[in-house]
Amino acid sequence: MTPEQRVRPERFISVDVETAGPTPGDYAMLSIGACPVDDPDRGFYVELKPDRIAVVDSALAVSGLSMDELATSGTDPADAMAEFARWVRDVVPPQTHRAVFVGFNAVFDWMFVNEYFVRYGLENPFGHGGLDIKSYYVGMMGSTWEQTSMRHLSPKYLAGRPLSHNALGDARDQAELFRRISEDAAALRTASADATEAS
Repeated sequence: MTPEQRVRPERFISVDVETAGPTPGDYAMLSIGACPVDDPDRGFYVELKPDRIAVVDSALAVSGLSMDELATSGTDPADAMAEFARWVRDVVPPQTHRAVFVGFNAVFDWMFVNEYFVRYGLENPFGHGGLDIKSYYVGMMGSTWEQTSMRHLSPKYLAGRPLSHNALGDARDQAELFRRISEDAAALRTASADATEAS
């Protein structure tokens, strides 16, 4: 098999998490939502039983999740991560395609997801990185980092609606955001190529 044959087509998976605080070593991941960027109706969602007790009250206020309720109704974290890995493999068969983690501030969401895969002895189906929508926007559009906030991007791409802070709802909004930014980026590349040909 040649190196070219070993390159698998990529499929982008939008992922969002809600947590009890800012770092996975100290705070629990409480929910995961995901969907293919090109098929957002095909979603995944799970709420996890907390495996850490520390909380940042403002984080819980944002998500509306309850540590006490999740301790009773949440899915065991090991089972939740196994379910998530199976879903990713079903959506993106690793024999033929590569799953690419896409997040809005992906460094935050990926660090929790990766930590939990490692913690519970599972291989991360996304590998060792992810595509960050905010960074993509800066690179493609030449914006400032401050201009990548939802305050700026939602009116332009999401009709002004705020994120719901439900992990699956946010994953779907992120998927739409990434699709729309990619369309603008493609239009800019086409315009640049046309201008080069005309000069």
